[in-house]
Amino acid sequence: MRVSRGITVPARRSTRSAGPAATVWLGLATVAALALALRLPVTTTVLGLVVFGVLHNVLELRYVVGRFDAVLRGPFLMLLGVLITGVLVCRLLPVGAVTRGVEIGLCYVVLGAACVRALRGAWLALALLIVAVAAAVSLTFPAYHFVVLTHLHNVVPLFFLWEWSRTMAPRVRRGFRAANLTWVVGVPALILAGVFDPLLRSASASFAGLGGVAAFEPVKLAATYAPPALAADLGLRFLAVFAFMQTMHYVVWVGVLPRYAPDVSARFDARIPALRGGRAWLLGGGLALVLGVVFALDYAQGKTLYAAGASYHAYLEFPVLLALLLSYRRTTQGAA
Repeated sequence: MRVSRGITVPARRSTRSAGPAATVWLGLATVAALALALRLPVTTTVLGLVVFGVLHNVLELRYVVGRFDAVLRGPFLMLLGVLITGVLVCRLLPVGAVTRGVEIGLCYVVLGAACVRALRGAWLALALLIVAVAAAVSLTFPAYHFVVLTHLHNVVPLFFLWEWSRTMAPRVRRGFRAANLTWVVGVPALILAGVFDPLLRSASASFAGLGGVAAFEPVKLAATYAPPALAADLGLRFLAVFAFMQTMHYVVWVGVLPRYAPDVSARFDARIPALRGGRAWLLGGGLALVLGVVFALDYAQGKTLYAAGASYHAYLEFPVLLALLLSYRRTTQGAA
């Protein structure tokens, strides 16, 4: 265990042998996910959520709780649970200015609580000032807040993978991190720059819908994942970025980390024996089947229920990410 200003970051079992295989996994997944996102952006987005959404929630929570059990425990975890439950309630209520504003406020209260947990003195004051300014901007431009939050969530695996790779051999670590920067930064940049526009226009022109449902038309669906008032081509680019990043997000949480970081699963099993072994997979699969029925009957209602339940795994990332960033900064300073 390594203690840093009240936050203990768990020691890790060596990942040297897992690095090359995980890098290949991510490389192949990047090519496949990009092909799906460009050719079938709507299907990839919608069916990916239905099939893997709930399962990845469960497996991500298992990883985060297992690896960062020293951060997520005691009164601090209880406080986070109460705050995030407030987010869940907001997402279950009819969408409106009040519920959106309260959710944004709770989001920044979670960030503030994480800062108080991790920082002291002048650094804490500076962090809280930044949080306050960011909250004011988000409350002024709520539509942009939720678009940014949606895409930022798909970037989060980069930080966990970066931290996980620290014990790899230097050459393997560089290749692994380069593979992750490629799918997190490189590919989305190419999509947003318009490099793949001909393929996206072709996908839009040949759209037959999921059963012909107009709500799934690419231009309309893109409005969920793009800043307001964008041209159609730019909206399609944001939709493709989301479809690609969401798929890679699922690859990380359902494929890479469960396979190559079994020690974390063992730590979770020791903390929550009721979900040891394959029980977490069964729980995720069972909940996915139940929610899949709701999706089939009413996609909008299913998405609302999913978004509410996903609040926990999405917002618990904030304090853990802060712990990671502080730990990494201090580690590099010590090495210098």
